[in-house]
Amino acid sequence: MSAPQKKTIGRSLLVTSAAVLSSLALTAPVALAAPSPSPTGPSPSASPSVTPPAKMSTVGGARLGLAGTQVNLANGVPVLPKDITARSWIVTDAESGDVLAAHNAHWRLPPASTMKMLFADTVLPKFPKTEKHKVLPSDLAGIGAGSSMVGIKENETYTVHDLWLGVFLRSGNDAVHVLSAMNKGVAKTVAEMNEHAEELQALDTHVVSPDGYDAPGQVSSAYDLTLFARSGLQKKDFREYCSTVTAEFPGATTKNKKGKTVRKPFEIRNTNRLLSGDYDISQYQGIAGVKNGNTTNAGATFTGVAERNGRVLLVTVMNPSKEEHNEVYKETAKLFDWGFKAAGKVEPVGELVPPKGAAGSSAQPAASGQAGGGSGGSGDSGGSGASAKPVTSATAGGGSGGVWTALGITGGLLVLLAAGGFLVNRRWPLPDLVRRRSSRS
Repeated sequence: MSAPQKKTIGRSLLVTSAAVLSSLALTAPVALAAPSPSPTGPSPSASPSVTPPAKMSTVGGARLGLAGTQVNLANGVPVLPKDITARSWIVTDAESGDVLAAHNAHWRLPPASTMKMLFADTVLPKFPKTEKHKVLPSDLAGIGAGSSMVGIKENETYTVHDLWLGVFLRSGNDAVHVLSAMNKGVAKTVAEMNEHAEELQALDTHVVSPDGYDAPGQVSSAYDLTLFARSGLQKKDFREYCSTVTAEFPGATTKNKKGKTVRKPFEIRNTNRLLSGDYDISQYQGIAGVKNGNTTNAGATFTGVAERNGRVLLVTVMNPSKEEHNEVYKETAKLFDWGFKAAGKVEPVGELVPPKGAAGSSAQPAASGQAGGGSGGSGDSGGSGASAKPVTSATAGGGSGGVWTALGITGGLLVLLAAGGFLVNRRWPLPDLVRRRSSRS
């Protein structure tokens, strides 16, 4: 497939890195789960309570461990939207790490397919996108009933690039299982995800299934999901996949009327409605990813990143109680709108901590007595309501004809340090984010 011509306008943001760090819709729980990443913390429950616990983690700041809404309103700071019904949410500056406002940020809740952000951040660096894999029947074993699937077929060959498109666009649990099989199994992948969560200081998280399928004890938090997104966005391929709107995915091999073997691709479209739009919601201005989820226990969950007027924000929303179509995206859009108006005016209530191995790491001790985590993921090789036309939409290549993306890069500046550590500005800025204008070549 030929790659469409790219047109980009870049805005560089410096990140310093010592080296490439160690190298989301739904599946069945594994029989033998990895141990909790924070053994001294509270045991995750099978289903969350109706109200947040009295004590929650204080990683990132003491106020983030408090129940209810945390925000510093003052003259010139806009009032938060009144109709946010999510159990938990957080609005952060993606580059500085400032937490602008939060609501039950550390409440441990089922994450659904937003867990795939951690899966990708853990596994994506391990395989080149051009690597091919022939799917065995065992690769697709154990997928949970009712899982969302991209349509992978046994005995067909796919590239790693194809599989990641299936993970991010269709939240395909079949794609997650195949990549986990390539990674020597679900159990090993789960263990590595728990280890990586601890490294990121995402101490509210306990992984049981790599795709986010409902499983007893599988939890995360709005705070942790934001850490996963922020870490993943350090990687060029992660940014490409999470911001792709449509792509061609390989179909099954068949024979045409002439008896010739053919394999026709079919189009897949991103289920992130702030990115792809829907009949009742427009593409959000400046949206550039990241990942959505929805299961019976978790309800709707979503983490998004958007850029407007040089400001990059991350918003995570978990389980709105208002049962309207696309409610999780509508509430996210309202929080984005507030964040863009409030940024630079509101005093932060906390911060996103860097990985444990980052220079200057200073996670606050958790209320439960949890300790800090570990180093970050692999480095990079490189108004109101929703707007009808995003400022960050464009074509992208990468081997998928007709792929549309909302976020790109020009190639980050990586500085290798003799000590081999991960040097950051105090709050770990993102590398080069590039706005792409809406145009077809």
